[in-house]
Amino acid sequence: MLVFRQLFDPPSSTYTYLLADGDRGAAIIIDPVFEQVRRDAALIEELGLRLVFALETHVHADHVTGAWLLKERMGCRIALAATSGAAGADRYLVQDDVVTFGERNVQIRQTPGHTDGCLSYVLDDRSMAFTGDCLFVRGTGRTDFQQGDPHAMYRSIHEQIFTLPDLCLLYPAHDYRGLTVTSVREERRFNPRLGGEIGEGDFTGYMNNLRLAHPKKLDVAVPANLQCGRPENGVGITTEPDWAALRRRSEPGPTATMDAQT
Repeated sequence: MLVFRQLFDPPSSTYTYLLADGDRGAAIIIDPVFEQVRRDAALIEELGLRLVFALETHVHADHVTGAWLLKERMGCRIALAATSGAAGADRYLVQDDVVTFGERNVQIRQTPGHTDGCLSYVLDDRSMAFTGDCLFVRGTGRTDFQQGDPHAMYRSIHEQIFTLPDLCLLYPAHDYRGLTVTSVREERRFNPRLGGEIGEGDFTGYMNNLRLAHPKKLDVAVPANLQCGRPENGVGITTEPDWAALRRRSEPGPTATMDAQT
């Protein structure tokens, strides 16, 4: 039995995916977010799973990965693209590598274009794939920084993603409109950037004229993610976020009084 959960980080609009072999208890997590590690670890423990890998689709520019902290807490290994330029991973992945969890696995497809080190992960039965910042629901990742290349992205999508079965479900790393999943058939037909008969030249011209602002966390996220989320001398990232203490409404004291008035 496959265990599958789609999780969300609102500040960065990032999706994190948990997959597990429910019979064996072995799990992988794709694109964890640092601030959500406590949530993710709690879910893994509640489900009685053993995390074996934290996988990255690429070096992110909009959030700090939770991979290092999950490794510290749960003993998993970290894996990402050999072409990512990142240090500190336990495994560096290339085209057609396989990451196993229990009796299940995901196959690696290199899908550069957003960055040189972008990967998509395809489930063993090809019923679902995790496309990172290469292909979104009715969109694509940007190609204007971090080795972005619209020609490479167009080829990645057509050669590595659109060659999957029509009914294969596609799960992106982000969505900004509340959409959660799509399929190969849908994106081939309806993606306004590259679906239908749109050619590489038209796609490249469109992507070169997006003129988007850079991500707000760019200066923090990229250096941190080039270390798989490991803090540099403990500066900028803490292993335990400074959350406020939890108080129940039934507890006596000023907090309970304040809650009752609001």
